[in-house]
Amino acid sequence: MAKVTYIEDNGTEHTIDVPNGTTLMEAAVKQGIPGIDGDCGGVCACATCHVYIDEGWMEKLSQKDDGEEDMLDMAYE
Repeated sequence: MAKVTYIEDNGTEHTIDVPNGTTLMEAAVKQGIPGIDGDCGGVCACATCHVYIDEGWMEKLSQKDDGEEDMLDMAYE
């Protein structure tokens, strides 16, 4: 199980345990984290639950595919 900290725009932090196999969006919605709506139900079609990753973790992630890059282009900021 991972421990994840969600940070709201105003700086309020919410740290929760996220079971393996659960998406960050699903965990946030289940725990009522403000600002994460998951309007599309987690099919990556709305960008309402996009995340910002600390630069130190970027090399550990897989490369963004074209669909993800297109969706992020439409995300706020």
